[in-house]
Amino acid sequence: MSDIDSQIPTTFDPFAEANADNVGAGSKEYVHIRVQQRNGKKSLTTVQGLKKEYSKSRILKDLKKEFCCNGTVVEDPELGQVIQLQGDQRKNVSTFLVQASIVKKEQIKIHGF
Repeated sequence: MSDIDSQIPTTFDPFAEANADNVGAGSKEYVHIRVQQRNGKKSLTTVQGLKKEYSKSRILKDLKKEFCCNGTVVEDPELGQVIQLQGDQRKNVSTFLVQASIVKKEQIKIHGF
């Protein structure tokens, strides 16, 4: 009978391998870069979702110097600290964060227009 037991198919979970890689669904945290239209041609770029271990003011200082724009760190009760920059700086901020090894390219979500 052992020959028959070896031929009986066992239960197979096709998602077992995928679940082993992603422990906890939605555990991947993203950095969201958005653009908001102000009045006329003026716009505002916001960066949220950076890890708490990074100093937002230091990142803002480097971003302002690199892109020659003004900005501020705003404290939001729901989202935490959000970096705001003048102008549409979405592409610039995403390349800066990747080159500075703050986040990986896969962790960045760019929103807007």
